[in-house]
Amino acid sequence: MPSDQPLRDELVFLLERGNAHMSFEEAVAAYPMERINTTFPNGGYTSWHLLEHLRLTQWDILDFIRNPNYEERAWPRDYWPSSDQQATPDDWQRTIHDFLADRQALRAIAMDPQTDLWAPIPQGTGQTIAREITVVADHNAYHIGEFAIMRQVMDTWGSSHSTGG
Repeated sequence: MPSDQPLRDELVFLLERGNAHMSFEEAVAAYPMERINTTFPNGGYTSWHLLEHLRLTQWDILDFIRNPNYEERAWPRDYWPSSDQQATPDDWQRTIHDFLADRQALRAIAMDPQTDLWAPIPQGTGQTIAREITVVADHNAYHIGEFAIMRQVMDTWGSSHSTGG
């Protein structure tokens, strides 16, 4: 039987770097703290709201994978901070820290040779770990791209960032 290591490596690559988008770390680098609570033009949420949404959603899927007593959360209430919630710089750093810690936990699950990537998750309805990690990577990529565009329209990249493709 062929090794599934290439699949494990690809899942981790998708989580951490992706193929066609910048990493989470690149997207959030050198973000001006005085702008974390600024709503982007024609938008309904702030940069911190979007990062917190990424964190909450990723955490929910991690919880689904490893918690046999997982309880489904309410959409959208449990996946976004309230629209009037303001973040402090400590909140911003905590969101980033927790996002990265949860992503590391997903990485560890994917790389564990004892993890059956194709077995249905017992508390699910047929979902597999491979599918859920792919969902996280896809969701993160979508919103990291959105975050990058938010930074562009809000002029929060700074002069050293290239917006060219």
